Amino acid sequence: MSEFASFLPDLISVITVICMVVVTISITILLYRVVKGPTNPDRAVALDAIGINLMAMAGLVAILLTSTQLNDVILLIGILLFIGTIALAKYLEKGVIIDRNRD
Repeated sequence: MSEFASFLPDLISVITVICMVVVTISITILLYRVVKGPTNPDRAVALDAIGINLMAMAGLVAILLTSTQLNDVILLIGILLFIGTIALAKYLEKGVIIDRNRD
C-alpha cells in the first residue's frame, strides 16, 4: 500500500501533463475554427469552447502546482466567458449590442 501512495504524486503529474497537451491541441483546433469558420455562429461556439478549455487549463495548472490560488481565476474566466457569450449572441441576433432607442 505504501508503494502505491509513493507512486501516486508521480502518476497525477504525468496524467495532468497529458491532459494539458490534449487541451492545448483542442485549443489549436478551435483557433482554426475561429479563423476559418464557415459562419459567425460557428465562430461564436468555437470562442466559447476556447474559454472553457482555458478554464480547464487553469484547473490543470492548479492541480499540477497543488494550489488553490487559481480558483478565483477560473471563476473570473467563467464569468467573463458568460458575459461575452451573451453579448456575442445578442450581436449576432440583432446586429447591435446596446440598443439606443431615443423616442
